[in-house]
Amino acid sequence: MGSKQIAQETFDDAVQENITEFEMDPEEAVREAVQQFESQGVDLSNIVKAVRPPASENGQRQKHQILLTLDALGRAVADLDLAELPEQLVAFTAQCKEQLAFRYLAGQNGAYPVVFSACQLASGDRDLMLKAFSTLSALLDGQPDLLDAAGQELLLQSLQEQREDAEMTLAGILCVRHACLKHEQNRQDFVKGGILPLLTGAIIQHGNSADVVRTAASALRIMTFDDDIRVPFGHAHDHAKMIVLENDGLRVLIEAAKAFTDNSGVLSELCATLSRLSVRNEFCQEIVDLGGLNFMVTLLADCMDHPDVVKQVLSAIRAVAGNDDVKDAIVDAGGTDLIVLAISHHLGNPQICEQGCAALCMLALRKPENCSVIMEGGGALAALQAMKAHPREVAVQKQACMLIRNLVSRSRDFSQPILEMGAENLITEARAAHRDCDDVARAALRDLGCKVELRELWTGQKGGLAQ
Repeated sequence: MGSKQIAQETFDDAVQENITEFEMDPEEAVREAVQQFESQGVDLSNIVKAVRPPASENGQRQKHQILLTLDALGRAVADLDLAELPEQLVAFTAQCKEQLAFRYLAGQNGAYPVVFSACQLASGDRDLMLKAFSTLSALLDGQPDLLDAAGQELLLQSLQEQREDAEMTLAGILCVRHACLKHEQNRQDFVKGGILPLLTGAIIQHGNSADVVRTAASALRIMTFDDDIRVPFGHAHDHAKMIVLENDGLRVLIEAAKAFTDNSGVLSELCATLSRLSVRNEFCQEIVDLGGLNFMVTLLADCMDHPDVVKQVLSAIRAVAGNDDVKDAIVDAGGTDLIVLAISHHLGNPQICEQGCAALCMLALRKPENCSVIMEGGGALAALQAMKAHPREVAVQKQACMLIRNLVSRSRDFSQPILEMGAENLITEARAAHRDCDDVARAALRDLGCKVELRELWTGQKGGLAQ
């Protein structure tokens, strides 16, 4: 994707030029404009790739459909027309959900103040409020910068006052999720405003609602993200600690899982959130003590054919295995065999291969007795098969190399069996293909007892080779 940006008007003018100057039909004119700008490295993800209606008889430029719908919504809000407002909210929401380009264009043309006013106007009318929040959620999706302090206050107030209403709670949390994804300041503001107890409270209050539990767990997880490239240091770690220590988050999530033993979607979401909260040794142990490990292992066994669930469970097991005592609990629970099975069963899925190798790598770290279990269960062979299946996936290559190294670093008797599986060639190829694998590959080869030569790198200077 390109990094350059253009205005919607620039794209529209190019399309119109293709139609008038080069006599292209509308569809061809759009395709040609897209090709022209993308060849120049322009990012068109926020551009509506459609022909704008022709100018009116007086020469006035017409608007794209999303802006016409926004105008209609704006008139209903300005006229306080509660009879017309629901229909306009639904129409605008539907168009916003179609693609980011539509809602981006609307956002650039004053949609947020209109939608916020609609939310205020809907106050006291539950059905209308649901529609207004749905519109706000759709508009904020991918555009968290639009939300202002008044909008934050409105959402927090609604979640507080309507906490017994599952539908209203869900609508509010969806808005919060979109507002906090890739936006560190919004996250910090919501946490300061008291969002964390509202989210854990929603899971407790509506523990029988799959949608509320899944969405609230997802929102909690987003509070622990560090995904805003504009901010050098976020509060992800602090937020994770607050969720656990001040809001009993681990117990809330694990208790919630008991109501959804047959719902892999909810359990997968809970696993993903638990993995983000495993930021301290004692948190990892608490997850085990509360029964979280048992439900993860059971989920992995029961949902082996669901790759999305498998990936999330492996990630969670990898996270909690940061605690040495938990490593033993995972092995004792039969987790090793299930992880190896997951890698073999989903050998074509690079993300599962990466997470599986990473989980085994954690279990093997500083634990020679666990290395024996992993070797007996076919873990080394599964990792090498993953390397063979995904030669271009640096993450798979790196995690597999680290696993091999951990298996032999304190158990040299495993070196020969692993070498007989073809490890040396695979690790050497990974080192040659991926600069990021150099250190871990070299360490793995060294601990396997292979001869390791320093790789020579061209420095770009005359006569210059670097080692």
